[in-house]
Formats: sequence, structure tokens, C-alpha cells
Amino acid sequence: MKISIIVPTYNNFNFLKFFISSIKNNSYYDHEIIVHINDGTDGTLDFIKKNKILYTYSKDNIGLCDAVNKASLMSSTNFILYSHDDMYFCKNWDLYLENEIKRYKNNFYYISGTNVSNKDGIINYDCGTSPENFNINKFNAFCENDTSNDLQGSHWAPHLIHKDIWTKVGGFSSEFNPGDGSDPDLCMKLWKENIRVFKCLSKFKVYHFGSVTTRKSKIIKNDGTKTFLLKWGFNPRFFRKYYLKGDGKIEYNGPVDNHKVSFNMIVDLLINKLKFLYYKIL
Repeated sequence: MKISIIVPTYNNFNFLKFFISSIKNNSYYDHEIIVHINDGTDGTLDFIKKNKILYTYSKDNIGLCDAVNKASLMSSTNFILYSHDDMYFCKNWDLYLENEIKRYKNNFYYISGTNVSNKDGIINYDCGTSPENFNINKFNAFCENDTSNDLQGSHWAPHLIHKDIWTKVGGFSSEFNPGDGSDPDLCMKLWKENIRVFKCLSKFKVYHFGSVTTRKSKIIKNDGTKTFLLKWGFNPRFFRKYYLKGDGKIEYNGPVDNHKVSFNMIVDLLINKLKFLYYKIL
């Protein structure tokens, strides 16, 4: 099984090198890494060229959505896996994905990894805050011994979908650049294509150092919640609760069905519609 691993980066050289080392050292198969380099004047561009890694390039930061879409055009495999550049993948992560994918008779699935971090992760477990102080042995032991359940309805990176599905929905939506809200929007587009398997795989763990790139002061963050609401008629929280049936905390219990109308859902939808009208009037 060969996967196209798409990773956008913006002058995050040390973290990107560490990410690539985890792919090289912890994968069972030889995968296709495709990096989109925004700027890259910190040494990223020279490093990628020297190591003969596939890449696309833009002189300026074009945003996560356009960067991932551009890099994905170079993919030569059947699978698109999007990742942040400040993640470290666990041992045999690809075998866990392969075993999961073999369970399905078609390509209608969205499989994400379990995000481990010192804070704000699906699992909070402190193994360090940077490549320099990361405790690899501690992380490896945790991955080997952890018995957490697979989770329902996640839209966290890294996530994998079949290339045919990725192409059909057009990848990420450019209106969410530089990135906030792009993941739930992708999931909503998948929902529209009748995909109902949204699963966070416990054994496929990544250590996330915490969106290092998006915290940089140079990046002006978009209002992804507002954009999502104006596009779909409700906000990402509503989508996670009533469509995906989870927020990264609920045990996986199979494909999600079509949402059933409830009193709480009607109330939440009315609140969303009022916000929608408020934004429209403004």
C-alpha cells in the first residue's frame, strides 16, 4: 500500500525535517511525500531539493487549502493523506491504516489519526514541545500500551481519503484559506457524496506539536466558522454534533446515519439560522 502524503509548510524547517524523519523511520511501506513550500527561505527549499522529495512551490504563502490542492496534483497513488508539518507519526502507522481500509468494500470512508499532544489534543500526553526535547521512547511506549477506543466523527488531521473521492469533491475549498474551517468543510462535501464512515483510528497515532505554523504572527487567520455557516447554513459545531455524531470524544460505533430531527436539533438550527441572517444583513 502506497500513500501520497501531502504536507504544506511555511518556514517551519526544524519541524518539517522531524516530520519527514518519522515517515522515513516509522513507515512499513515506502510512501510518496509531497511538500508544498510557502516561501521556504529558512532552508526548507534547499533541504527538499537536496533530498529529492517531491514538492510544489509558491514565493508567498498561498494558504493551506490552495497549497494542499496544488501538491495533491502530483499524487501518483490511490490515497491522499493530508498532514501538518509539525507532527510525528507512530511506528507502523501505515499498517494500521491498511488493515482498516481492507475492511471496506468501497472507497467511501474518511479515516483520521489520533492526535496526541501535550495539550489540546484528542489525547493529552506530554512527550515534549519541540523536536529538540521530544521524548521518542516515551511516545513509542505510550503508542504500544495505549488501549483507547476508535472514535466517532473526527475531522482532525492527519486524514486519509481515496484519491477518487478527493478529486470528486475538489479537495479543500479555497474560500477557507489560510485554513481555519477547511477540515469540517471537506467533511461536509464528503457527506454530500454519501460518505458515512468518519472514523478516528486509535492505533494510528501522531504527536502534534500544536499548529506551530498557524500560530505565527504573520498569518492572518480567517473566520472559518462564519464562512462555514454562510456556505452550509449552520456552523461546524452543529455539523459535528448532528451529522458526524461526535467531536473526537465519542467511541466509534459504525457509519453515521442520516441525522434524526430532535427538539435540541431544531433549537440549535434556529440559532444558526438567526446567525446566518445576521451575517447576511451585515
